[in-house]
Amino acid sequence: MSSSLRIVFAGTPEFAARHLQALLDSEHSVVAVYTQPDRPAGRGQKLTPSPVKQLANAHHIPVLQPQNLRGPEAQDELAAFKADIMVVVAYGLILPQVILDTPRLGCINSHASLLPRWRGAAPIQRAIEAGDSETGITVMQMEAGLDTGPMLLKVSTPIDANDTGGSLHDRLAGIGPNAVLQTLEGLATGSIDAQQQLDGLATYAHKLNKQAALIDWQRPASALDCQIRAMHPWPICHSTLAGETLKIHAAECVEGQGQPGEILHADRNGLVVACGEQALRLTQIQLPNAKALAFSDVFNSKKELFQLGQVLGL
Repeated sequence: MSSSLRIVFAGTPEFAARHLQALLDSEHSVVAVYTQPDRPAGRGQKLTPSPVKQLANAHHIPVLQPQNLRGPEAQDELAAFKADIMVVVAYGLILPQVILDTPRLGCINSHASLLPRWRGAAPIQRAIEAGDSETGITVMQMEAGLDTGPMLLKVSTPIDANDTGGSLHDRLAGIGPNAVLQTLEGLATGSIDAQQQLDGLATYAHKLNKQAALIDWQRPASALDCQIRAMHPWPICHSTLAGETLKIHAAECVEGQGQPGEILHADRNGLVVACGEQALRLTQIQLPNAKALAFSDVFNSKKELFQLGQVLGL
């Protein structure tokens, strides 16, 4: 008996496009793709299709971009595809219960955390920020709650001491597609057992914004190191230096003591700033209206900006 399934795929960013590509390369048949409406992007703010839409168009798959899926017209449209299952990856829209019930095998989601830890919008970054030692992909059966559904498959990966939001995103984007393919095989053959989440262990991964990347120098250097890595490549941690925004792209924990935010040392190796515990050496920074540079390059030309005793964040 063939385990090939008729799939409707729903997703938007590059992370989702990696999953869609794996489905296109598999024995399964992707009959339609749902993605967010085109958004303005770039300097010209030109309407730009999502990575998922671009991939679907290249393979001549029907693309639907409804504002929501609450109306009967959108629901009938989905039902007409007669899908066995809907695979959802970072789609960005809430799916009402009638949508979840439409495909024969329901809807599954590839979520970038080890559920129930880090339900919500930014699980990759929040895991690094919290200093977690591992994370992974959970493929779950979707239900009306936010990332609360029964877990079908989990795959873990360690979080390295130098992982950033970007590097961990890329690693999980490589793990997720195969996890989804394994799950589909198990669902098609009836060989997979769902496991309920323990709600008491749940944590919530709040959406990222620029406020989440503001540095509080009262915190320990180890916590700030995690925050800086988590918020890279977006929204990038920031503080102020002499009233101007200072973006911090990379740093490392070092020994040091002083008033939180105080510049303790500056040389070609980095800018050492006191924290609530220990200190951080800033190794890659970005000044206003400039690009990100190694601190050594900034120090060579703007040494006068980094006076000892000056306090960041005031």
